[in-house]
Amino acid sequence: MTFKMGDSLLIPVDIIGNTMVDDIGASGVLWNLGDLYRNKDDPALAVDIQWCIDEAKVLRGQFRGQVATLDAAELLGLVVRLEALDCRITRLAAFAFLNFTTQMENSVAGALEQRMEELASHCKKDVVFFELEWNVIPSEITARLLAAPELAGYRHYLEALRRYLPHQLSEAEESLLLEYAPVGRSSWNTLFDKVLSGLRFGEKKRAEEEVLTDLHHQDREVRRQAADDLTAGLQGQSHILTHIFNTLAADKMIDDRLRCHDSWVHSMNLDNELTDATVETLVQAVTTRYDIVQRYYRVKKELLHLDELTDYDRYAPLPALPSQIIGWEESRNMVLHSFAAFSGNLAAIAKRFFAEKWIHAPVLQGKRGGAFAHPCVPDVHPYVMVNYTGTLNDVSTVAHELGHGVHQVLAAARGHFNSDTPLVLAETASVFAEMLVFQSQLALLTDRAQKRAFICQKLESIFATVFRQTAMNRFEKRMHEGRREQGELSSETLSEYWLETQRQMFGDSVTLRPDYGIWWSYIPHFLATPGYVYSYAFGELLVLALYGLYQQHGDSFVTLYTELLSAGGSASPYDLVKPFGIDLDDPGFWLQGLKVIDQMLQQVEDVSADQQ
Repeated sequence: MTFKMGDSLLIPVDIIGNTMVDDIGASGVLWNLGDLYRNKDDPALAVDIQWCIDEAKVLRGQFRGQVATLDAAELLGLVVRLEALDCRITRLAAFAFLNFTTQMENSVAGALEQRMEELASHCKKDVVFFELEWNVIPSEITARLLAAPELAGYRHYLEALRRYLPHQLSEAEESLLLEYAPVGRSSWNTLFDKVLSGLRFGEKKRAEEEVLTDLHHQDREVRRQAADDLTAGLQGQSHILTHIFNTLAADKMIDDRLRCHDSWVHSMNLDNELTDATVETLVQAVTTRYDIVQRYYRVKKELLHLDELTDYDRYAPLPALPSQIIGWEESRNMVLHSFAAFSGNLAAIAKRFFAEKWIHAPVLQGKRGGAFAHPCVPDVHPYVMVNYTGTLNDVSTVAHELGHGVHQVLAAARGHFNSDTPLVLAETASVFAEMLVFQSQLALLTDRAQKRAFICQKLESIFATVFRQTAMNRFEKRMHEGRREQGELSSETLSEYWLETQRQMFGDSVTLRPDYGIWWSYIPHFLATPGYVYSYAFGELLVLALYGLYQQHGDSFVTLYTELLSAGGSASPYDLVKPFGIDLDDPGFWLQGLKVIDQMLQQVEDVSADQQ
């Protein structure tokens, strides 16, 4: 399989094991944070810190206890100032976070991030009065205020704040929690990141990303060794990782109890502006179709000519896939070509990320694992981080994060408060971008075996976002409920929960070794954003529906889709998808998306049957 979208740089895959990232052209792909601040000693940093402290204090002195007395124009003035304050704090925090995330062993960088955490806590404590006072104003008064034309741009933001009324505490309690926040959840998450980024696996002392890459290697022994190395490294830190997980599960337990949340996931649903019923409908639909996963891996076992498919064989490439990796420049061309075929405007935005140094790509010592797109603030572009090793999966990851990035650029026009998209819709743009790249690459293939192998790889990517993330949601449910019912959970108990919920998905199609039980312990989403993972399944199944509409309607869909991304968080997810005729509470909608996955699998099954 060869891609002809530019000059490609193809390197034998085993070079990745020696961390020769220079050879794939990613070593020089480093972001320039100067659009935020020049460096940690930039005088503007100190000026902005002091401005935030002063402005928060002034706002408190001027408006605390007065929110209920404000007319529409006065309320608008206050909201605009609060937005400017939050925007400045976010800018400072973004710089500190991005600066630290690529050098997590640098104590100076770590200290700066901690300082920004403390600044945010200090300032938010001063202005917490606004949300508390706004939410207790009688509905008939707020309805009159929100009908005023002056507040049209902030109507959804102000309405959405009021959903937290049943869960808010007194000002003294909220202030105390904010005071302790810098040494609470965020600090434990930083410790987790430091532990994982500092871990070295196996005899070669490799980073997490390098070991995970080897799980996609064509040589089964390389895959087995990578799995064993990852397991050994995690087990060596299990006492610390288990303590972190227990502490943060207890932190959430206490917070949920104080705020009267009915379930472990209710606060996340509230943040996503979704009802518990909608999320439960999604989860139930996905778990009823675990048969798709099991059918696929039975086919894969036959295609790999294995008597038994184990946990370290899940990502094994099929024989028809290439044994080479893709250089950074070729990856760039693939992604931009795919975006351009859909929308010239989206491609032009994505191109800026490459041209203007908004991306950090190489695998480096001390760099955080994984990938993300960080939105920063509306007057500064987003930044994208990946750990690029040259696999086809990495190309999808670049597309995924650029989908986020393009979405964030478009939504920025809504302003700081309204650009903050609910997580479930934030995943839509990223997964849609992956689909564009997949379809573009698939169209280049004519050989049936290659096409089947490529569809298989896409199916595995879909499984990772739909079925695996839902199984992880089930693990989280067991973990949080177990922590609340039983107290401190042992590493062994957490591993049992992990294996149990993973086996429900795989059935007897994949043999999960006991060693695989510890693999819950390297997943950051469980800690940073509890309950978040179902957003991936939401986004993937929504994208399958949206892509079907694109195939039917062409350019008119592109316009509607761009409007969706540009809307940011200016309306609820239910309202934002209405123009597409989608009902998120209809089980049939989710099952229709799952049916599309089933049809993709049938293509693989049919080709396999023909070749027997």
